[in-house]
Amino acid sequence: MNNKTSGQGFSTEWSDFCMCKRDLIFMRKQLQIVILLAFMLVPAGCKKNFVISDKQRVLFQYEFTNYAWTDDHSGFLIDNEGNVLQYNNPEVWHFFPDEDLIINSAEIDENIASCTNSGIVIPAGELLRFSACIDNIAASRISAVKNTAADAGTSQFICYQFSEGTGDYKGTLIKMEGDFSCENLNFYSKKVTSWMKDIRDRISGR
Repeated sequence: MNNKTSGQGFSTEWSDFCMCKRDLIFMRKQLQIVILLAFMLVPAGCKKNFVISDKQRVLFQYEFTNYAWTDDHSGFLIDNEGNVLQYNNPEVWHFFPDEDLIINSAEIDENIASCTNSGIVIPAGELLRFSACIDNIAASRISAVKNTAADAGTSQFICYQFSEGTGDYKGTLIKMEGDFSCENLNFYSKKVTSWMKDIRDRISGR
């Protein structure tokens, strides 16, 4: 009687042990799936080993245009050394010829020549941190353009990729706001835009 009871107890304990082990394996597999999905859903980040090319003279541009009442064309460029170069209704300026936002090195050089040094220099580490996001921003989609105001002008935040083979600069719109609005849908676009707005405010003294 005791042996039978003891055997039943052992059998029950063994069954419970197997069930617990099976549940543990199942939970472990579920956890692995959750972790895998989490990595898949994380948006593309900034490159860790990004290096700024010495040949790429311009990395970022902020531009404001408003021709509603008077001609207003102003903004700034950030060069590869972190210098913030400002412009205000320059006599010579090369805009993007079409929606591809491609401009050549000679045109970029002339735009730089039309700027003045603001005296603001972005620290090397800070410049590298934001520049490392350019390729991923360039690979992301842009939201549909919406008409959001009238006679307010248009602000554009742009980053540049550079081809050493062709010498061309490929601009990518990070954000547009004002009369017309749209934004790049990359996760880091908002951070880069906020950083560029802070620079704009420093130039204007706000």
